[in-house]
Amino acid sequence: MKRKYLSLVVLFLIQLVNAQNTVLESISELENITQATVSINKNLKIHFIGIGGSGMSGLARIALSHAISVSGSDAKDSTVLSALAALGAEVNPAHLASQVDGADFVIYSTAISQNNVELVRARELSLPILTRAQALATLMSNSRSIAVAGTHGKTTTSSMLTVALQACGLDPSFAIGGTLTSSGSNAHRGTGEIFVAEADESDGSFIEYNPFAAIVTNVEHDHVDFFPTPESVAQAFRDFVATIKPEGFLTYCADDAGSAALASTTKNLQLLSYGVSEGADLHIDHIELLTMGSTARAVWKGKTVGHIELQVPGHHNLLNAAGVLATGLNLGFGAAELLTGLGTFRGTGRRFELVGTVHGVRVIDDYGHHPTEIQVTLAAARRFAADGRLIVIFQPHRYSRTQAFAAAFAAALDAADRAILLEVYAASEKPIEGVTAKLITRQMKNGEYIPNFVEVTDSVIGSAQPGDVIMTLGAGDVSSLAPIIVDGLNRRFA
Repeated sequence: MKRKYLSLVVLFLIQLVNAQNTVLESISELENITQATVSINKNLKIHFIGIGGSGMSGLARIALSHAISVSGSDAKDSTVLSALAALGAEVNPAHLASQVDGADFVIYSTAISQNNVELVRARELSLPILTRAQALATLMSNSRSIAVAGTHGKTTTSSMLTVALQACGLDPSFAIGGTLTSSGSNAHRGTGEIFVAEADESDGSFIEYNPFAAIVTNVEHDHVDFFPTPESVAQAFRDFVATIKPEGFLTYCADDAGSAALASTTKNLQLLSYGVSEGADLHIDHIELLTMGSTARAVWKGKTVGHIELQVPGHHNLLNAAGVLATGLNLGFGAAELLTGLGTFRGTGRRFELVGTVHGVRVIDDYGHHPTEIQVTLAAARRFAADGRLIVIFQPHRYSRTQAFAAAFAAALDAADRAILLEVYAASEKPIEGVTAKLITRQMKNGEYIPNFVEVTDSVIGSAQPGDVIMTLGAGDVSSLAPIIVDGLNRRFA
């Protein structure tokens, strides 16, 4: 019975993909395409455990857009939960076993412990249970899906691809890890055949996707709680690429050693390269890095097709755009339309996001939480600051990452004029003895350890000068400080 019910759920999710703009009012609509003898609820209810995560909230949005009843829980309250509640979801900033009662099936984030009370209750009730990756893979299964993977840059690149395809007159579905500035959403069920999905490698689940095509921005050691060695990360990406459909293709960054190595081991699949490297299929040159933007000439297989002109800063974003352009051209779309779309891209939430400007002091929030990400982000921030000071408030994310990369974090953060470190954001990890943010500051020239949020905000608000750039940086709750700093600056300079 359980297997039959699960297959029905899968069919239901596939039906969502095929439904286009049709709102499914009942799972009973699938009775015509299945021989399952299970009794069907007229009002399907999906419960999401860990609904506040970027990937989970995207799936919840898609379900809500089809008039499906959605409930969900998370460990704490957030603006994401508030937004989902406004769309009609039942959300709770706490995990309670009783919240699973009445659900038809459950989707959970792999960040959730297997001992979570709601997950345990779902098993007791013999409910069908899907991981986020399994649910997303099912939603993509009947689409021409493009999965964007990489240790860094996947959210921005998948967002750029979505906007570029929209400029070509398409209405792609998308599920990405950040909020598109242009739409204010991280997920959408489109009317077209293309589905753009951010493929998260952190738990290895991206092997579930089986995409038509993929972009790999880079391959580097991260998520050391799951991947103990660089080779284990490289193997995960090889496994992912092996799931690309044979008739599809892989777009990879030729400038990145990890991506290039991945391509060298990939057989029987069309390969497209991009970057400043000579011989790249999509070659960029004549690069100009601006204060809040960047430009480059784009050469596709030896022919100039135009110029990339971005409203987001940094060499790394030019590479992201080059990957998108190469992918779009290979899909058969016009260079002019794709470049127009890239030119209108205004970023995603928490990716070099300008939160406010007060009396010449600019406050930026960014998600960067790996030394490589911090290095390129601070390079862009330094150009943005010009003659002003660059003040960074960084929150390390996970004890395991802090322990593994402490020296690299120290080197990257020393690019700031002042770098303040909060205590480690644990996420789902237990503390590791001897591992605190001090592990980083001890190796820095300008590092300060101030774990108290109030002391940090008071310090930067009180010392800020016109021309300064204040950046909140990290994957934890450090982002909550950015609006507080803006508000404090408004009061100070009123």
